[in-house]
Order: sequence, then structure tokens, then C-alpha cells
Amino acid sequence: MILDTFRLDGRVAVVTGSSRGLGQGAALALAEAGADLVLIDRGDAAHTAELARGLGRRVYTIGRDFVSASRDDLAGAIDEAVEAMGRIDVLVNNAGTIRRAPAAEHSAQDWGDVLAVNLDAVFHLSQAAGRRMIDQGWGRIVNVASMLSFQGGILVPGYAASKHAVAGLTKALANEWASSGVTVNAIAPGYMATDNTAPIRADADREASILARIPAARWGTPADLQGAFVFLASDAAAYVTGAVIPVDGGWLVR
Repeated sequence: MILDTFRLDGRVAVVTGSSRGLGQGAALALAEAGADLVLIDRGDAAHTAELARGLGRRVYTIGRDFVSASRDDLAGAIDEAVEAMGRIDVLVNNAGTIRRAPAAEHSAQDWGDVLAVNLDAVFHLSQAAGRRMIDQGWGRIVNVASMLSFQGGILVPGYAASKHAVAGLTKALANEWASSGVTVNAIAPGYMATDNTAPIRADADREASILARIPAARWGTPADLQGAFVFLASDAAAYVTGAVIPVDGGWLVR
């Protein structure tokens, strides 16, 4: 049955940045589809873990600050996840950060912090998880890209650079790993009502200009992304790799 191919029973999914927002939505969607979870967060993911356990799933949490974590720290997190849960089948690279300042004034600290979280951590976690997925002949990596994987944005040069790079990295890893049964894809959320967009939504003129361009005429929510996360993590997407899929209410086609 086609719906059975979307099930994740027996799989273990690692999700970063799952304490709230899009990451929490992704984690709970995977749990509802049957996956056990490893949550890697800088903050407290206890609420997400509690909700997932309420669905009957095993959950393990790991603390990491991606701004300061080294390559070995991130590889160690994957090792810890496998030791705790026995395997890794799905990696969702959701954790991200943004710093807003005019490009002429954008500090080296802000640039470095954004690239560390949004790009370096994505690569190091994917590399460590990918090795194990290749060995077992099956794996799914789902990165979180952005509308700024396609556009330049305003006042966010580091974020735009990092999200363009995530799209490129997704395609590069997909090329290398598809023959081993490992797919690598990305979801590009549109304008979502999350903490990251709170400053924009608080600006009445900017919010109105954004809504005027979205054919769906509303901001997205974490629930709007859940189907895409489950699809890309499942057997239903076995022949989908290297894709950057917009979930944007039509923003890019306007």
C-alpha cells in the first residue's frame, strides 16, 4: 500500500534545533510516522521529548552549541546517538541562526557564528551520519534551506550566503551518496511565523509587503512543513535526491 511507504517504524531520526518552531514540528511529525528520536539542541528540548514519548517513541537528547562545537564535537554527537539508539536512519539539519545588520557593518563575529551554525554544523553532522548510512545501505538527510537559498534578502548577508551554500551542499552530497541508498534533500520554507521572523512581523509595513506577495495570503506554520519532512525521510521518496523543495505558499512563483 502506498501509505505504508511513508511509515518510519523502526527508524531512528536525529533532529537538530528541535526545542521549538520548525524543528519541533519536524521531530513530532517523524515521531507520528513511527520514528524514534535523537534531539540535538543548544537549549532545552525536554518539551519536545515529552510530546514524542507521549506518542510511544523512544527519545534521547544531546546538548550541543553549534556556534562553538568543533568537528569532533559534532561527530561525537552522532556517535552518541548511535550508541544510545542502536542506529541512525534519518538526519534533519534544522538548527539555524540569523544576524541582521547592513552588509557594510556586518561584524566578523556575526558572519562566523551564522556560518558555523547554518553551514559548518550541517556538513560535519551530515558527514558523520552519512558514513554510517552508507555502511547500512539506507539513509535520509533532510536539510533546511530557505527562500534565501534562491534570493539575496535584506540585511542578512551571512544568512543568505549560508543558505545558498546549504542548497549546494545538498546537491553535492546527493551526487556522491545516491548509489549507496542515501538520499540528501532540502526543504526551503517560505515566510514562517517563528522566532526568527518576529522582527519582520513586528514591522507593519514590511509584514504587509510580504503578505501581499504570498499567493496563499498567510504566513506559514511548522505544521505546513510536516508532510514534506515525513515524505523526504521515508521510502516514498526513494528516487528523490538533490532536490531543494520550496514550501512557501507560492512566494517564489509570484
